[in-house]
Amino acid sequence: MSKKPASVPTQSADVPCDPADEKATLAFWATAEKHTGLEELRAKRGRPKKAEADLKEQIALRVDKEVLEWYRSLGAGWQTRMNAVLKAYRDASL
Repeated sequence: MSKKPASVPTQSADVPCDPADEKATLAFWATAEKHTGLEELRAKRGRPKKAEADLKEQIALRVDKEVLEWYRSLGAGWQTRMNAVLKAYRDASL
């Protein structure tokens, strides 16, 4: 039976100070950043807030079936493209 090599203990490189040294431990924790409460620790949920200029409004719009089918056939982002066409028409009309 062959012997396995003895493992070498790993160094505690992630320990910032000697836990047995009370002064060093207190000095380390004195530099720690204090938190103001649990709210800052909670994960933000949902989509981030948009700027006022980027907000969109949901409406009901009736368009011809073939127009809608054509836009949908363009693939993902068809509503964004339809919005861009409407903006371009608005800007050209001024």
